[in-house]
Amino acid sequence: MWKPGIGPMSNYFSAVNRNKKSICLNLKHPKGREIFMDMVKDSDVVVENLRPGNMERLQLGYQDLRKVNKRIILASTSGYGAGGPFEKRAGYDMIAAAEAGMLHLTGERGGGPVRPGLGMTDMSTGLYMHGAIMAALFARERTGEGQKIDGSLFETQVALLTNVALSWLNVGVEAERWGAQHPSVVPYDAFKTRDLYFVCGATNDKQFANLVKILGRPELAEDRRFKTNGDRVTNRHDLYTMLRELFVAKSTDEWLEAFDGSGMPYAPINNMERVFDHPQTKARDMVAEVDLPAAKKGKIKVLGPAIKFSHTKATIRSVPPLHGEHTKEVLDALGVKDVAQLEKDGVIKTRQPAS
Repeated sequence: MWKPGIGPMSNYFSAVNRNKKSICLNLKHPKGREIFMDMVKDSDVVVENLRPGNMERLQLGYQDLRKVNKRIILASTSGYGAGGPFEKRAGYDMIAAAEAGMLHLTGERGGGPVRPGLGMTDMSTGLYMHGAIMAALFARERTGEGQKIDGSLFETQVALLTNVALSWLNVGVEAERWGAQHPSVVPYDAFKTRDLYFVCGATNDKQFANLVKILGRPELAEDRRFKTNGDRVTNRHDLYTMLRELFVAKSTDEWLEAFDGSGMPYAPINNMERVFDHPQTKARDMVAEVDLPAAKKGKIKVLGPAIKFSHTKATIRSVPPLHGEHTKEVLDALGVKDVAQLEKDGVIKTRQPAS
């Protein structure tokens, strides 16, 4: 994918670094810290995810930053947060998901824990921090001062326990693994079809009657075992046994045709090929092709913005950068001289894309 001597740039990196510039500084070098502080003078937000205390050891803690810019907002993310007995512990997505209960919830009933296929705790923490930064910027408009924001993977995951947490805290009900099923709504599951999987749910009695009609078993709506959701929860095993036999008799596309226009909530479990050939994906511009000189073809595909605005068009202004691609550009803007010597001394790193 990448031109000789350039890549690879991982798809992890490419996926989350559009619209960003890359500058490489050695923050352990006095000159590197000096350049960093020059950048802070005219910045709104500094985002970092070192272990608590490391920024202070580099003399780049919040109080250090405030000395050159009292309006600065420092957004710090770590595994467990700045405080508490686990403050110094390393934390990754799966570690926090385990410690904060999510992996206790994920997996088949009676089976072992299953890590979600994406870094949900990582990404959720970033979204929480994004909201916090927006709130801090708004507060600064009123007070004229910035502040430090302290977030963590652990606290984000605890917060995401939501109703499961309250069931334990207020009623003492321990959470269980349910696979794709819902603990208190039946039916609500993923069903094997002849070729793939199909998900649907009936959250009320009217939807259940509609569901079994589509499946060709309308009499199940009058079965005393399944009359109400409470009945269906009690007799979930019997009901799911019947539904699985019905769903596996046809292909996913056949079920999509049968459910079309029914008003029921339903969907196929799509693989990546089906996701990116999906008419809604295309209609909502969820894939963009951008110029990237470092790539062999000169272009790569990236994901489009998930949110659309009525008056502001969300655009991909710049492609994912190479490490240090914009170091010289930023230093020139700061009026820093002797860039070549700084790189030779190990203060900075520059890298330009292939032409």
